[in-house]
Amino acid sequence: MTMLQAITFDLDDTLWDNHGVMARTEEGHYRWLLEALEAWRAARQETALALSHEEGGLDYLQRRQQLAKEVPERRGDFTWLRLRALEAQLEGAGLHRSAALMWAGAAMNEFHRLRVQVTPHPEAAGLLAALAERYQLAAITNGNIHLKRQPLASYFPVAIAAGELLAPKPDPTPFLTALSRLNVAPECAMHVGDSWQEDVLPAQQLGMHAVWISEAEDQPLPPRVHRIAHIKELPSVLEKLEMHHSGGVYSH
Repeated sequence: MTMLQAITFDLDDTLWDNHGVMARTEEGHYRWLLEALEAWRAARQETALALSHEEGGLDYLQRRQQLAKEVPERRGDFTWLRLRALEAQLEGAGLHRSAALMWAGAAMNEFHRLRVQVTPHPEAAGLLAALAERYQLAAITNGNIHLKRQPLASYFPVAIAAGELLAPKPDPTPFLTALSRLNVAPECAMHVGDSWQEDVLPAQQLGMHAVWISEAEDQPLPPRVHRIAHIKELPSVLEKLEMHHSGGVYSH
């Protein structure tokens, strides 16, 4: 039991609501690809590819799922899965490989443009600014959002994309990587996230404090785990820890 020095945060559905963003991004980047491809081929007096939004989108999903099975070490690297699936789909639809690579890359640029259009909870920026005055902060995410372009990036000098480490949460690697970059021991850190399996358990098992964002009320909590319904309640958890702080020691 030692003084809290760092707080790590999950991003999606912790600092913002992610469901609507992903739905718009999923639909939007694939529609953009088909429309841009159609215009490009028309300008070259080439026939349109036999790809529809509905059937092509389903095939795109199935290709990603199959790739995740075939290359399990990449199962959490969603950008890689999407890029390889699009390349294979476009080449299979008749594009020359060089064109398939070009257009798959362009589609992923559009994906990331849409993906970062998240709206943080109104309290998030002010909360992080206040916390940064007292603690080191880091982000740890399984999502494939562009970490340096997301709207709260400036608050996270350390940001870990777990999929790119080929070790998506609940693997302890992204947590240990963040703690190493922060130069903080697990018992001196807290992780905040919405997933019991991917955020709370791995952090708690490493010896970190963990804050679970959940409206569930009936699940008993193990040591060092705290539950809140919304990120805006995090200061109350920290205040309770400080109330138990005596002589430079935090209790749980």
